[in-house]
Amino acid sequence: MRATVMHAAGDVRIENVADPAIEQSTDAVIRITRACICGSDLWPYRTLEEEDGARVMGHEAIGVVEAIGAEVRTLKVGDVAIMPFAFSDGTCMFCAGGLQTACVHGGFFGQPQVPGAQAEAVRVPLADGTLYPIGVGEDDALMPSLLTLSDVMGTGHHAAVVARVAPGKTVAVVGDGAVGLCGVIAAKRLGAEQIVIMGRHEDRVALARDFGATDVVSERGEEAVARVHELTDGYGVDAVLECVGLDESMETAIGIARPGGAVGRVGVPQHEALPAARPSFYGNITIGGGPAPVRAYIDDLLPDVLEGRIEPGRVFDRTVDLGGVPDGYRAMNDRESIKVLVRP
Repeated sequence: MRATVMHAAGDVRIENVADPAIEQSTDAVIRITRACICGSDLWPYRTLEEEDGARVMGHEAIGVVEAIGAEVRTLKVGDVAIMPFAFSDGTCMFCAGGLQTACVHGGFFGQPQVPGAQAEAVRVPLADGTLYPIGVGEDDALMPSLLTLSDVMGTGHHAAVVARVAPGKTVAVVGDGAVGLCGVIAAKRLGAEQIVIMGRHEDRVALARDFGATDVVSERGEEAVARVHELTDGYGVDAVLECVGLDESMETAIGIARPGGAVGRVGVPQHEALPAARPSFYGNITIGGGPAPVRAYIDDLLPDVLEGRIEPGRVFDRTVDLGGVPDGYRAMNDRESIKVLVRP
């Protein structure tokens, strides 16, 4: 089959690779009908070394079940299912607690050992605990929004949940990529009264406003912190959704949180030590977050997608086939595109 293989920074190729097959009795194989490029895919696109090993990319997908192992019980051939970015058994203590990204038997797609879904098909380990059948046709008009439940919408929601967004709260979203934009949707959905989007790209800011942002801060660093304080009577916001992962973005997030506030961090951190440790300590700021357990959130978010109450699929502004994936990486890296949808 054809798949997207990243060999090194900037070196993305469409190659023929081995067809996926059932390896364990708990596996499934799905034919990919929709996949996409994630902002987190841009980190290896910028930094991957050849010695790190080539890998089939992609961790967000919807597909049709083509084969199942002998122990798979909740799926059947022909089901259309969401594939979250992490696989999980659904039975361990962490899965039972709604934290599938900490599953003791789980892991992440798109690694050298677990090929990803920017491909014609993919093997899904622990299929019962991972795949989520959705009961719609593979070409349903809602496919773009349904696809976001595999990662970015669930991740934006996770940031909001961890940051304790609730009715009447003030919220700031650091980052205007697809996750940040979905964070705006999540904050609005959870009842936030004021939502500040921190970004400087006109198309993204316009979309954020459509999603519910009430204010825009385009400054960065200390100027951004000062501007958010101006917008909140000098106090800062109750909740910050940190959707970037850089030192500067985390320092900004802590700087705009009011005393006793919370930061939900979902941007993959590009640092080892937590920035602004002292200000967060003396401000009694709660910091949490990590890889979002999107499998746990589908139950809550799916009805809103199916009923049209939220439209996170609007974050996709370019659609390509597999042959167009390498240029899709370039477009996202150059900020020409917010998020690229892939139809193999």
